[in-house]
Amino acid sequence: MPPRKLYFENIRVGDELPAMAKAPLDRVQLARYAGATGDFNPVHVDELAARGLGMPSVVAPNTIGMGFLAQLVGDWARGAQVRKLSCRFSRMLWPGDTLVCKGRVADRHGQDGKYFLELDVWAENQKGELVIRGNVTLKVFYSVEDENRLRMGQPPLIVNVQRQSIRLAPTAPVAEAARGTRAVKAARPARASTPVRVERPTRKAPVKKPKPAKAKRK
Repeated sequence: MPPRKLYFENIRVGDELPAMAKAPLDRVQLARYAGATGDFNPVHVDELAARGLGMPSVVAPNTIGMGFLAQLVGDWARGAQVRKLSCRFSRMLWPGDTLVCKGRVADRHGQDGKYFLELDVWAENQKGELVIRGNVTLKVFYSVEDENRLRMGQPPLIVNVQRQSIRLAPTAPVAEAARGTRAVKAARPARASTPVRVERPTRKAPVKKPKPAKAKRK
């Protein structure tokens, strides 16, 4: 049976990737990772060097967590091309940490025979704390028919799909908070964003009546 492949027509915004839990980080894994990447920074493998810098123990390189997120996407997005993977690190990784990697489809769009999926991915430690978050861009075939046409040298299947995103809409708690803020502001007098000039009627100068001419004496 051929492996399952990911096609654009079967994916919807909001779809979640199956969560992936990794085994706790240990010193052997850190040593192997250092050998594979060539990153022999002492803080990752030398306990005394790490403690000399004020750390409780050696610290795992953040990029090992980025590799876990790449594995999450690779296992789910069979047949897709990874066009971009970017991550931001919010917490340090320590030996003994257990990471759970998660993700969801945040955006999808297609035009001129090219179809893309945007993913939000992140990793949490055993305490439920956010450790890493990232964004992934995938290029996929629209369907089996689209893939077969391209492999036979034929033009791609053209289905124009407008951008559909959940990144543009706030989550429910945020939306409720925003509505509450607007309600409070509505009770206050609104201020004009730009000063308004009020034209006041000009006062007309009083018209002086001519004095009657004095009669001349003969």
